[in-house]
Amino acid sequence: MNFWRHLQKPIVALAPMADVTDPAFRRIIAKYGKPDALWTEFVSADGLFLGGYDALIKDLEFTESERPIVAQFHTSNPDLMRKAAALARERGFDGVDINMGCPDNNVEKHGAGASLIRNLELAQAMIRAAKEGAGSLPVSVKTRIGWNRDELETLLPALLEAEPAMITIHARTRSELSLVPARWECIKRAVEIRNGQGSDTLIFGNGDVSSADDARQKASETGCDGVMIGRAIFGNPWLFAKNPPQILPSDKLDVLVEHARLFEQLLPHKDFAIMKKHFKAYVTGWDGAKKLRVKLMAARNASEVATVCSTSAEYDPASFWGSMTECSEQPGIDRV
Repeated sequence: MNFWRHLQKPIVALAPMADVTDPAFRRIIAKYGKPDALWTEFVSADGLFLGGYDALIKDLEFTESERPIVAQFHTSNPDLMRKAAALARERGFDGVDINMGCPDNNVEKHGAGASLIRNLELAQAMIRAAKEGAGSLPVSVKTRIGWNRDELETLLPALLEAEPAMITIHARTRSELSLVPARWECIKRAVEIRNGQGSDTLIFGNGDVSSADDARQKASETGCDGVMIGRAIFGNPWLFAKNPPQILPSDKLDVLVEHARLFEQLLPHKDFAIMKKHFKAYVTGWDGAKKLRVKLMAARNASEVATVCSTSAEYDPASFWGSMTECSEQPGIDRV
């Protein structure tokens, strides 16, 4: 069943981010401020079926609290994409997404991710294969506006021809990464192209979205059906909350400890150092935050994180509320 058709527009979702939207992080987000839809981080279909299955399958675990949830895969092999989509269906996911925008060199050298922007016949074959494997699950695509220039006039019609349920467009080229402002006028143009082609594929926009309210404003201005938020979620699991509470430093530290413990419990196969990208995001904006972050960077496990947080100095709430400016500058993962 195409769950997208049953969500109220504009749909506001959390973007898939490598080494970020893992099972631990998603549980935190689902608990404190759930978006309209969640994505897994991308999973290599090649890795699943050509080696590394036991480790990668852990990235495809989820709880009922995370629904609707979409599994994202990358590969340049349609047969493996078909198998990955079938696996997602078997494991009870609500949708399947194809990564066609990742600029990571290790992904691109295998012809996957953003490389598919330069091979539209293969991109179409990937969508068809995913639809075959997914059965009744909706198949979506996440891509960019082009490789090193705006190519929507050729890229989008080709993708629409394969009839995915939804296409998310990161409003930058592959070459731009996240180094320039997102071009939301391109999202408006994408909607026009979709409408002109008579397609019922949903169009989502992505890039430089600071809040749920900002997402809804951008949807109103461009006419897109939904918006993905990425880097703004760092350190702020309450981002999607309908009535967000006042958050004190102690609240953020409590969630950081909870997050670290979940990471250790659910992802024992991953390096705990991955958590360090979250330390700066959670611990910022109040007197003594920098000193506390330095201590946290030395933590080797969740117990040490808890110890550091429990023995930290007192906080100045006034200072905290007056300097919450770093969230939009956090080290986001561009492999989306």
